[in-house]
Amino acid sequence: MTDSATLWYANRATGAVCLVLFTLVVLLGITVRLRGRLPGLPRFGTVSLHRTLSLSATAFLALHITAAVADGYVNITVLDVLVPFVSDYQPVWLGLGTVALDLMLAVLVTSLLRARIGLRTWRTVHWLAYASWPVALVHGIGIGTDNGATWMLWLTVSCVAVVLTAFGIRVAHAARASRRTPAALLQTAEHAAERTTGHTAGHAAELRTTAGTRS
Repeated sequence: MTDSATLWYANRATGAVCLVLFTLVVLLGITVRLRGRLPGLPRFGTVSLHRTLSLSATAFLALHITAAVADGYVNITVLDVLVPFVSDYQPVWLGLGTVALDLMLAVLVTSLLRARIGLRTWRTVHWLAYASWPVALVHGIGIGTDNGATWMLWLTVSCVAVVLTAFGIRVAHAARASRRTPAALLQTAEHAAERTTGHTAGHAAELRTTAGTRS
């Protein structure tokens, strides 16, 4: 097996591993955000697992990029990896991968500087991790050479399904939480008070009518 073929297989394998690992990172990120935990793990254990998988996914992403750049079969430079849509090889699909990488780098750098930039800024930038996942997915679908394989098709479909399900749960939880905000609770209390007042006034009027009839 030639070096180019080895790098090609390494590129394909690390790409598939990155898809699985980053999918798990997204799922754990949503779990942590919902203050949930995995069965058998305390909440801090779920947070720790999320961080560990994030580092593992980043390491495999570095291997994936290194294999792509080192493979002489196609011309992918370091500039192509960092600057979107400038490559001569598959500029759109490779450019989407570069966009996903840049978003992930922004999340990584701000995580390292979290103590200096503040929790609010870090949390805002951290949302880019969720944005990078679909961009990276489209990159893999467009440029991957295994998309015609059944195993890759089912792997992609499975990852999309679980992420969509997790986001659905996250949106539903956010909708329920919005109904429990102080303003919403105050409005509910006001409506309840209005109904109680109206019921009391109606009951009093009914009593007066009854008393007038008897007299």
